Amino acid sequence: MLNYNHALEKLSTLLQGEKLELSLELILDIHEQVTTGLLPKFESGKLRQKPVVVSDPLTGKIVYLPPDIDQFKELMSDLITFIKTNNQNIDPLIIAGIFHKQMVIIHPFMDGNGRTTRLATKVLLAKMGLNTFNLFSFENYYNQNVTKYFQTVGEYGDYNKLEKAIDFTGWLEYFTSGLIDELLRVQKLLPELGNSPNTRLDTHHLKLLEHIKQHGFIADRDYAELTDRAKATRTNDFQKLLDLNLIERKGKGRAVHYILNRG
Repeated sequence: MLNYNHALEKLSTLLQGEKLELSLELILDIHEQVTTGLLPKFESGKLRQKPVVVSDPLTGKIVYLPPDIDQFKELMSDLITFIKTNNQNIDPLIIAGIFHKQMVIIHPFMDGNGRTTRLATKVLLAKMGLNTFNLFSFENYYNQNVTKYFQTVGEYGDYNKLEKAIDFTGWLEYFTSGLIDELLRVQKLLPELGNSPNTRLDTHHLKLLEHIKQHGFIADRDYAELTDRAKATRTNDFQKLLDLNLIERKGKGRAVHYILNRG
């Protein structure tokens, strides 16, 4: 989670400089960020060098055989070329959805494919005019129904046998409706805030609000696990949301926690 949040913040900062472009190098960098300390160094930020299988997390049974090593590098190159060639001709939500599913199908890494794909998709959307970095995380939406996500984004069987028959329709419907639902939800969650420093919400504020939405409350110890911000800074974050009437403080002393302001 910390790796993912750090990657979110780094990419959001880089996007402000308008120098970030979707490329294999960027995808490798994202993968390295989300898998540092979780994978061996020779696998973190590196394309896989051996075959891999995808198993059902509940049963442990193999459900998908991704492209072979001699196939997926060319498939990745073709995917990036397709995106760059068509990003002005295809609706941003559709092309982002195509990129997302195709990268999951290619499965270019030993592990961390999903997290890397979701972050790369956020970058792609931002470059096409829909910057969701300070609005919501894909993780929040997909985690509400993990089974549905995997059923629509993944495939079952051997890629070599499925290649000509893969249908993106169900996934694209799920992906686009999910994005729209999240945008509408954020619109309802937030009041009519301006762009002044006193009212603008940053990524860490939204992470805090998302945690409350999912769990019903948040305490400082919970917030500390979501971000590496110092205690004094976290206190200021809570106070800003209190001042904006977005949250309420409950409890005393060590029992202090915060809930959404429903008023």
